[in-house]
Amino acid sequence: MKARVHVMLKNGVLDPQGEAVRHALGALGFAGVDGVRQGKVIELDLAETDRAKAEATVREMCEKLLANTVIERYDIEIAG
Repeated sequence: MKARVHVMLKNGVLDPQGEAVRHALGALGFAGVDGVRQGKVIELDLAETDRAKAEATVREMCEKLLANTVIERYDIEIAG
């Protein structure tokens, strides 16, 4: 089973990397980009075959390691 976790900064948390990308896009001539938020995607190959158990396990992984839940939010996709 495969899991994909999307991790993004929560709304209201400053995103200096996103701001640097926005600025660079403007410098390259891409007008009209008012904001950029940068995040990360984590792909996991899981041995678990039960979808509910896989999601629960990945959620625990996010809470303990993959996301800083004080400043980040995450979404989980399970496939397979």
